[in-house]
Amino acid sequence: MNLRRLLLRLRLADGIGIRGENRIYNWLQAHPNRAKHLLPNQLATIAELTDRHRVRFCAHFVSQQLSERVQQHVAQLSFITILDQAYPAQLREGYLPPIVLFYQGDISLLRADRLLAVIRARDGNGYAQRALEQLIPPLISEQVIVVSGLARGVDSLGHRVTLKSGGRSIGVIGTGLDQVYPGENRRLQTYMAEHELVISEYGLGAVGKPHHFVERNRIIAGLVQALLVVQAKSRSGSLITANLALQNNRNVLALPGRVDDPLSVGCNELILAGAKPVLTAIHVLEELPELAVKTGKPI
Repeated sequence: MNLRRLLLRLRLADGIGIRGENRIYNWLQAHPNRAKHLLPNQLATIAELTDRHRVRFCAHFVSQQLSERVQQHVAQLSFITILDQAYPAQLREGYLPPIVLFYQGDISLLRADRLLAVIRARDGNGYAQRALEQLIPPLISEQVIVVSGLARGVDSLGHRVTLKSGGRSIGVIGTGLDQVYPGENRRLQTYMAEHELVISEYGLGAVGKPHHFVERNRIIAGLVQALLVVQAKSRSGSLITANLALQNNRNVLALPGRVDDPLSVGCNELILAGAKPVLTAIHVLEELPELAVKTGKPI
């Protein structure tokens, strides 16, 4: 079994999870010539699975059901693994990088020079829309690509404002690519899958479980050079994503808001803790790398 197929099989197997997958990937990096000789029990040991998860993983890993599922994904989906050249270097160096990413759309967007995450409170208000409509168009003219989670609220708003402004956008979802959550974003996700880029580490049929969205957030934080929190309640999931970005040495920015607005409490707290306040698009551009010179010549 080649390494790419092994990683795909691990990603689709039951009973292992992202931490176990990463332990195996790191082991394979240290022992590249021993991969084809590994048995399921050895993989379970490297992944440090509990007894209950070991039994589940070992039974599923050698099953015909998993073999058929792997074949289905090879036939129906495009994917990259952490071993591939197309895999973003900044994501590979981040916290618990996904070993496999399934995608629909333009995978070259992952190689862009300027990737900005725009994250949100689930229930944004008119202030968030006005702010994004002011901030995003100047960023688009400077070749910034907006990354968000295709979720309800400012996530989908960030994608929509970006596309309306003629920009490019990447959606990172917490379900399989054949699923849409929330359902109200079906047209948006379908459009982005055809014209932009939608990525997920979850296989076909995977529905949105609560822990999927926490895991999804680490991918958003790892992909980008900077992360902008537009609105966030105190102790919201957006703050978890911001902390992941800080762990990955990414620049964290926040949109200040009224002190009496619950949706701005998290942003104001981030600024108090050292995040950069954003008043104009220039403040965002200052935290993104300079554009690389595209000569068209090989390096």
